[in-house]
Amino acid sequence: MKEMTKGSPLRIIISFTIPLIFGNLLQQLYSIVDSKIVSAYVSTEAFAAVSLTAVVSNMLIGFINGCTQGFAIPVALHFGAQSPVQMRRNIAGSLKLVLIAVVLLLSLGLIFIEPILHLIHTPDNVFADSLSYVRIILLGIPFISLYNESANILRAVGDSRTPLYFLLLSVLLNTCFDLLFVKVLHFGIQGAAAATILSQFLCATACLLYIVFKYKELIPHKDEWKPDRRTYSRLITSGLSMGLMGCIVNIGTIILQSGLNELGTPTITAHFAARRFIDMLMILIYTYGFTMTTYASQNLGAGEHKRIRAGIRTSVLIVTTVSTILIVVCYLIARPVAQWIASTDDPEIVQMSVNYCRFNVLFFYALGPLFIFRCSLQGLGHRFVPLAASVLELCIKTCAVVFLVPRFDYWGVIVAEPVSWCFMTALLFGGYVHTMRHLKK
Repeated sequence: MKEMTKGSPLRIIISFTIPLIFGNLLQQLYSIVDSKIVSAYVSTEAFAAVSLTAVVSNMLIGFINGCTQGFAIPVALHFGAQSPVQMRRNIAGSLKLVLIAVVLLLSLGLIFIEPILHLIHTPDNVFADSLSYVRIILLGIPFISLYNESANILRAVGDSRTPLYFLLLSVLLNTCFDLLFVKVLHFGIQGAAAATILSQFLCATACLLYIVFKYKELIPHKDEWKPDRRTYSRLITSGLSMGLMGCIVNIGTIILQSGLNELGTPTITAHFAARRFIDMLMILIYTYGFTMTTYASQNLGAGEHKRIRAGIRTSVLIVTTVSTILIVVCYLIARPVAQWIASTDDPEIVQMSVNYCRFNVLFFYALGPLFIFRCSLQGLGHRFVPLAASVLELCIKTCAVVFLVPRFDYWGVIVAEPVSWCFMTALLFGGYVHTMRHLKK
C-alpha cells in the first residue's frame, strides 16, 4: 500500500500511472488477439462479428467497471484519512453491491442482447456469429467484475502494480486458449469467446486470493459487514455515477455504431481497425485520469487541498506533452498498423482507417485535459458535471448519426467524437474551476 499524500506529485503520478498504462494496453491486447486469431483461422465475416459486438458488450461491462471504480473512491478517501475501519466497511459494502450488479446485468444482457443487435442494424451475414460470440462474452461478466473490484481496491490504497501482473497472466492465458480452441480444436468464434472468459476467471480468482493472503488489513472484520446506511448511500451514489457515465458513453458509441453499420462491412472493418489503434494511443493519456481519481480522493481525505491543485496542473502538462508525441507517432505508423489489425491490404479499407486515426489524434489536446478534469472531479465527490458531460457526448453522437452520417458517410463518424471532446472539456473545465474555488485554501 502507498500513500499519495506525500512527496512530489509529478513522481507519484507518473509512477502510479505507468502500471495502469501497461494494464490497459494489455486489456486492448485481449480484444486484438481475439480478432487476429479469428480473422486468421476463421473468416473475415467472423472478424467483423467480433468487432460489432465490442460496443454492445462494452456497454454492460463498462457499467460494472465504472461502478467498481466509483466504489473505490470512498475506499481511497478513508485510506488517505487513515481511517481503516471505515475503509473496510466500504470494501465490504462494495463487494455486496458488485454481486447485486452482476446478477442484474447478466440477466438483462442475456435477455436483451438479441434485440439490441437488431436495433443497431447488425448485417445479416454476421448476425448469427455476433449473437453467439457476445452471449458467451456476457457470461464472463462475473469474472470481469471480480477482477475489477479487486484491482480497484488495490489501486485505491496505492498499489497499481499488482493488478498489472495478474492482467498479464490473463492475456498470456487468453492467447494460449485462443490458439488451442480456435486453431487446434476448430471451435470457431465461440472458441475465442470461451478462451476469453476462461482466462478472466483464472485472473480474477488469483487476484482475489492475493488480497486475502497478502493484504489482510483490507479484509473486513465480521462486524464491518453489517449494513450501514451512510456507507451504502455513499457507495451507491459514487458507483452509480461512474457506472452510468460509462454506460452513457457506450450508449453513444452504440448509436454511432448503428449509423456505421449501414455503411457496409468494409467500413465496419476499417473503423474497427482504426478504433483499436486509437484506443491504444488513448491509453497513454486517459490512464492519467484514473490516477487522478485515486490521487484526488486520498488527498481530499488527508485535507491536502494544495496538493490536489498541484497534481491536476501537473497531470494536464503531462497529457499535453504525451499528446504531442502521439500525434507524430500516429501520422508515421497509422497505415501499417491499420493494415496489420484489419489483416488486409485493401486500399479503401486502409485509407478509411488512416483518415480516422489522423483526424482524431489531433484532438488529443482536448481529450487529455477532459480525462484529468473528469476523473479529478469524481475523486473529489463532484459527480454532476462529469455525468452531464457524458450526456452531452451522447447527444452529440446522436446528432452525428441523424445529420452527419447520412450526408457525409464515414466522415460523419470520424468527426463526431472530436467535436464531443471539445465541448465536454469546456464543460468540465468550468466544473473544475468552480470546485477549486470552494475547496479550503
